[in-house]
Amino acid sequence: MKPIPLGLTYDDVLLVPQKSQITSRTMVDTGTKLSRNITLAIPFVSSNVDTVTESAMAISMAKLGGIGVIHRFMTIERQIEEVMRVKRSEGFIMGNPFTLYPNQAVGEVRPLMKQHGVSSAVIVDKKNKVLGLVSERDMWFLTDETKRMKDVMTPAEKLITASINVTLKEARSIFRQHKVEKLPLLHKDRTLGGLITSRTVLNEDIYPKATKDGKGRLRVGAAVGVVGDYLDRVKGLIKAGVDFIVVDIAHVHSDHGLSAIKKLRRICQTVDLIGGNIATGEGAKELVRLGCDGVKVGIGPGGICITRIVAGVGVPQLSAIIDCATYAHKGNVPLIADGGTNYPGDMTKALAAGASNVMITGWLAGTDESPGSIILRKGQKYKVHRGAASFSAVASRILSGVSGQVRKELAESELNRELEEIVPEGVESFVPYKGPAKDVVHQLVGAVKSGMSYCNAKTIGELWKNAQFMQITSAGIRESTQHNVEEM
Repeated sequence: MKPIPLGLTYDDVLLVPQKSQITSRTMVDTGTKLSRNITLAIPFVSSNVDTVTESAMAISMAKLGGIGVIHRFMTIERQIEEVMRVKRSEGFIMGNPFTLYPNQAVGEVRPLMKQHGVSSAVIVDKKNKVLGLVSERDMWFLTDETKRMKDVMTPAEKLITASINVTLKEARSIFRQHKVEKLPLLHKDRTLGGLITSRTVLNEDIYPKATKDGKGRLRVGAAVGVVGDYLDRVKGLIKAGVDFIVVDIAHVHSDHGLSAIKKLRRICQTVDLIGGNIATGEGAKELVRLGCDGVKVGIGPGGICITRIVAGVGVPQLSAIIDCATYAHKGNVPLIADGGTNYPGDMTKALAAGASNVMITGWLAGTDESPGSIILRKGQKYKVHRGAASFSAVASRILSGVSGQVRKELAESELNRELEEIVPEGVESFVPYKGPAKDVVHQLVGAVKSGMSYCNAKTIGELWKNAQFMQITSAGIRESTQHNVEEM
């Protein structure tokens, strides 16, 4: 047996303060890379866990300068729709706005608009010529569900429109002058070329650091597995406009994981490919060799993950990051530190160890944007949060993959056998309701800026160079937290 190495995690170390020339946190730039081709203003990625990131969270994170990864535990069609909701939510010019035909009825349109997450639609004919515009407000007080869009819409002759070549400055002037909320953009033949909303123009000022693509749309990623229909899923996601794909399995440094990476690399020609999860330098070296644009590090550090307890496998997160960063940095491939950040200071430690950004899970669970309803429990507000490998998560995937008719034909004992064979590596929990995600993210950004200033690092690149860790004892850990006082 080889000598047993020492594995360290965030609680085992502190960053040693350096002589600093930084007099204000405003001097610190948290800009970083998510992957080879995607830049972030803040080093935070919302986790691809089904109780954390769907379109609402991804939109919020991208507006703040981070990014979100839509989880994969849904149908291909729904994951594609979640991605499209993000891409449609922002953008100076919405190149593919939601459209309807004039003869569609109110009763048909209401659920369609809800499904696609839109509040208005451009009415077009079969040749895509603009006939009018309809919004939710036009239908608020309608009781006749059979009424057609042509009878409800604002007709084209009453619309304020602009050329497809309109500039942001010109659009801003049009909104100011005419006090409209939607501005359809037309080609010379009066066919629909795009749409600008007043909210989009305002958000250019409100969210100057938003993570956007070349068309001004918010960026978003999506997670995929490595079995079943994953290749078809990726093709559909790319067509929908996804910006990057995250291979989301517990141990990608395996034959089936690496085989999937090779196949996906051939498909992902126009989008970045991030491989995960790994916990060793050898794993990072392999992913870099196969052409991954980012690597995701973390086996078992998460608060809702019990892989290390159940399987006895894992690497303490700080040591895993340091080991993987050696190979990731050589290949100029950004590293995502996934899990184990129990305190805000752990974010700075992860970055100092070589991560380019940090994937956050528990921090965002319980926020307004996380999926699920608020639960009232003993007078307090909570949301449900669970690991992807928890019993309920795995069981729901088994059952949702069996259609009603097939379920009738399957012997009950067969389904029971599958459920009995589940070995959970995650837990289910209640987390306190936290309000909007932006409040949590702002606190974490402030904490990272503070930590970087102590290390005389104006950028994350300087943090990698300047950081000096000190290993501490259990007494040092106790001293680091509040003690000898009673919290108010």
